[in-house]
Amino acid sequence: MESLNRMAIELVDEALEFDEELNVGAYELENGATVIDMGLEFDGGIEAGLLCTEIQTAGLATPGRDLGEIGDVPIPYVELSTDQPAIALLCSQKASWEVTTDDFEGLGSGPARALVAEETEFHRVGYTDAFEFTALAVETETLPTPAVAKQIADLAEVDTSGVFVLAYPTASVVGSVTSAARVAELAIFNLTELGYDPLEIVSATGRAPVPPVAGDEEVAIGRANDAIAYGGSAHLVVRQDFDGFDRILSSAPEEHGRPFVDVFDDEGWSFEGTAADLFGPARVTVDVLGGPTYAFGETDESVLQASFGL
Repeated sequence: MESLNRMAIELVDEALEFDEELNVGAYELENGATVIDMGLEFDGGIEAGLLCTEIQTAGLATPGRDLGEIGDVPIPYVELSTDQPAIALLCSQKASWEVTTDDFEGLGSGPARALVAEETEFHRVGYTDAFEFTALAVETETLPTPAVAKQIADLAEVDTSGVFVLAYPTASVVGSVTSAARVAELAIFNLTELGYDPLEIVSATGRAPVPPVAGDEEVAIGRANDAIAYGGSAHLVVRQDFDGFDRILSSAPEEHGRPFVDVFDDEGWSFEGTAADLFGPARVTVDVLGGPTYAFGETDESVLQASFGL
């Protein structure tokens, strides 16, 4: 497998070349790192969100969009598919890098994680990367500082001049698009957490509605999770049968059916206190090569209508 970061940097170059067309802005920090503002001081857009998704998956997944409906209201949907789900989704797209400094807080995803490769997913997949440039997409409400770039560089073991940070809040068009593109990632993460070998997953496809941009981060985070749990559909092709495919879904009987913003409010916005099995797609189909095909779950438009304010 070619370096994830090498492939991602080619896409970063595209974002830099077409920054005006994408409604994003790029600038260099004093320590040589590059920030691409995709939703803080610039508007971004659907195309910027799709490109950001490609960077997050290092070019190994294909995102697309179409126009669907929720309760007869037209809403854009994002679909993402990959034939390298373990590498593209678990080892790159997964949002699990907590970037924190004295004056900054954000959640990172993208191929920079593969340069560190200390998370469980990398041990399961058996992948680590080495490259002199790296990209990390960070959900944040503030612009990255030189200290942020240095933290990324130190952990990834690259020079700060080789760091590219894509920054956007959840409450932005790019935030809505990239969140909706996480259905397949969450489906295979749940499956591997149940003990399924990620290398036995041949391909993964996910689809979810793009939430309307909220007025604040808390509502945006709630909508992003609702889009997946109540409107997200996943399709997996796997090699081995398994008796836990139904547990990929969002379930958590005591909480399922309520908008996430209400659930998070009850937990004081401590995500650790939220039931883990609440996070998952609404529907999933699992196609076992040469074996059975399973289908579980259903979408819930009423929760989406309430969450999205439709």
